[in-house]
Amino acid sequence: MIKKLFKRVFGKAARTKMEGRCHIIPFEVHGVSRDGISPAARRVTGGLQAAGYKAFVVGGAVRDLLLERHPKDFDIATDATPEDVRRVFRRSRIIGRRFRLVHVMFGEETVETSTFRRMIEAEDAQTDEHGRLLRDNEFGDQEQDAARRDFTANALFYDPASQEIYDYHNGYADIRANTLRMIGDPAVRYREDPVRMLRAVRLSAKLGMRLDAATAAPIAGMKELLGNVPQARLLDEMLKLLLSGHAVECVKKLRAMDLHHGLLPMLDVILEQPLGEKFVMLALENTDQRIREEKSTSPAFLFAALLWHEVLADWKKLQDAGEKPVAALHKAMDDVLGRQQVQLAIPRRYDAIMKELWLLQPRFEQRGGQRPIRLLAQPRFRAAYDFLLLRCESGEANEELGLWWDEFQDASEQRRAEMLLPDEAPKKRRRRKKSSAEAKPEAVQIVLPIE
Repeated sequence: MIKKLFKRVFGKAARTKMEGRCHIIPFEVHGVSRDGISPAARRVTGGLQAAGYKAFVVGGAVRDLLLERHPKDFDIATDATPEDVRRVFRRSRIIGRRFRLVHVMFGEETVETSTFRRMIEAEDAQTDEHGRLLRDNEFGDQEQDAARRDFTANALFYDPASQEIYDYHNGYADIRANTLRMIGDPAVRYREDPVRMLRAVRLSAKLGMRLDAATAAPIAGMKELLGNVPQARLLDEMLKLLLSGHAVECVKKLRAMDLHHGLLPMLDVILEQPLGEKFVMLALENTDQRIREEKSTSPAFLFAALLWHEVLADWKKLQDAGEKPVAALHKAMDDVLGRQQVQLAIPRRYDAIMKELWLLQPRFEQRGGQRPIRLLAQPRFRAAYDFLLLRCESGEANEELGLWWDEFQDASEQRRAEMLLPDEAPKKRRRRKKSSAEAKPEAVQIVLPIE
């Protein structure tokens, strides 16, 4: 039995081959069938290869298939230029300015196709004063394209025709060892693009892979470089992290590597407060669960949850200073969102939704008169109710309040009338209409006789 095992393991290794610096791994070793590739992606690679070009499924899709995960999408890398790809596929369009890509459409599926790129030599690279690359978009060959990718696990090329994997940086071995390793010198690569630090955290949490020691070591000393990243890119990476389906683990890793400071204003303070931390973690767990169940998720809801305790703290301070509750809440929301915009510019389209969720929370306390009925009619009621349940579960709001609303929203009209509490809110004085006798007489126009 030992002899058979030895032959199977080392026999497969012997059947792999080298082409230049590339390790070509055959199907009988890696076991990933072309059937795992989407039909549209196979048609793109097949069409390009038939036209005389190289074409491979690349990056995260190959990695996920090796990890026995279902890829979200399939990207193609080729030596064909965007114009070449456009000529091969009639239903395609070239997109992008800095670096052009081609979207090839087959039915409802769109396959993103990129031309091999190369790493620009240090003496020719355009960087800012911190070493961040400002231009990294030049065509190259397959080996150069592999070298410019971030992690070895993301630098694998799969050919659906031969079912072979092309591996330039031992990514296959790293995946089998469950290790996430940076290609090249990690410190240099983080300086070129600081977002790679966040990506390392996200991928290691999402994939359950161990960060290579040399890959993790420079992060603590280089985290300040994130302040030099354009806000749009930072927001995009934060959304990927928070909506990865593994947000809880991502935030834990962010804190362990001291990367959570500054990404969201005072998120580190929130995570150090018992109620704040519990509320945030429950919101992240709720989002992770919805993603696992393939339910819809809302970035606005998640950002509202992350910043809620900042709003609460400011709201309390303003009321203590003499502001009226409603005015204080509006000012607190504006102040928190204003601070947020400095470091992570949440799109304005989310602001209105976040404010609605926050403004509806005090109204759940009002259970008398017609107020609960009017609250049920609010377009954001369901999302605000889910937000309330998180507050109840974290201990911030009374659990009885959540149970009351759970019953009230589905109750009959008769039961709702029984559930309403006495309306203790002061009623506005209505101005009494004056009777016709009390009405002020109209001015009488005096007409003088003509003499």
